Amino acid sequence: MTNYKSTPLFGGAIVCDLPEHFADVSRLRQVPDNQEVFIDKDGFTSIIVEITERVGPSGPTSLEEDGRALTTHLEELVGDDVETVKVWNTTETRFTKLDPSIPAYTLIATQTPKASSESGSRRGRQAPDFTALILTLVRLEREKTDILVTINVPHIKGEYDEEEVDLALGKQGALLGSAVEYAARIWESFEVKDWGLFNEV
Repeated sequence: MTNYKSTPLFGGAIVCDLPEHFADVSRLRQVPDNQEVFIDKDGFTSIIVEITERVGPSGPTSLEEDGRALTTHLEELVGDDVETVKVWNTTETRFTKLDPSIPAYTLIATQTPKASSESGSRRGRQAPDFTALILTLVRLEREKTDILVTINVPHIKGEYDEEEVDLALGKQGALLGSAVEYAARIWESFEVKDWGLFNEV
C-alpha cells in the first residue's frame, strides 16, 4: 500500500499528492524552473510536472486538436526516438479539483531503446528493456498553458517480472500498475492554489 503526502509544487502555487518514497530531484541537481521532478528512492520511476506553452490554436479546441497537441508533446518528450514509441491507449481524464470544463487527456505508451553499441558500458548494462510512459495533458485555454504530468517507468532486466507484462493483452505488471495508481492519485488531488503562476512562467 503506497503512502502519499500532499506536496507543494512551484512554490506552493500547485499542490498534489505524491508517493512518500519519492524524492525531490531539485535537492540533488538543477531542474528547469518550469519543471518539478521527483524520483523513486527505491527504484527507477520518475514523476515530472511541467508547465509549457500551449500547443495549437488559441481559444476553445476540438477533441481532434487536443489529440494533436498530446501527440506533439509526446514527440517533443521522446525527441528523435519517436519511431521507437508505441501508444497503447489514450483517454479523457477528469481532474477532481479542476473545473470540469478544463480538458485533460492521458496516454500510456512504451519506448523501446534502439540497439546500442554501448552494451559494454555501465549505461548499456543499465539500459531498460523498455520504458513505459504515462503522459497526462491538462489544457488551460485562458492561461495559454499546457500542463504535462509524465510518469516514466523504466523496466530494467532483473528488476521486473517479464511474464507479468504484456500490454497487448492488458497485462501491465507491478511497476506500471503502481504508476497508474500514482497518476490516479494525482488526478484526484491536483489543485491550483495560485493561478498567477501561469503569468510568470
